Amino acid sequence: MNKVIFVSNRRFAHRHNLVIDMRFQVLHSSVPEQRVESLNISTNGVYFATQFAIKEGAVVQLLMKMPPEITGKPCSEWRCTGHVVRVRPICSPRGPVGVGVLFDCYEILPEAALLAS
Repeated sequence: MNKVIFVSNRRFAHRHNLVIDMRFQVLHSSVPEQRVESLNISTNGVYFATQFAIKEGAVVQLLMKMPPEITGKPCSEWRCTGHVVRVRPICSPRGPVGVGVLFDCYEILPEAALLAS
């Protein structure tokens, strides 16, 4: 009997250890937007550290300037929607947590939106 094995794609994209300033917000939440920095990023998602309490499965929106190392094009502002796939303590249980977000979709914002933010 042949078995069908489904493998998660979370590790198939090359990760870049880039520090990128980002803003994120948990959708459908009254919690204000948070500012964070990426620890690494790929075409499929991003990993960042935060003091904010967030749970796996949460849907988030991220705003960032996507670097040319990822897109192969000049830096552009992206609005990404994704879901949290991993939350792990980084140093200690009371310190920041590392949050992995898998991108579900993204939008490249026009230049005019860059000036407004």
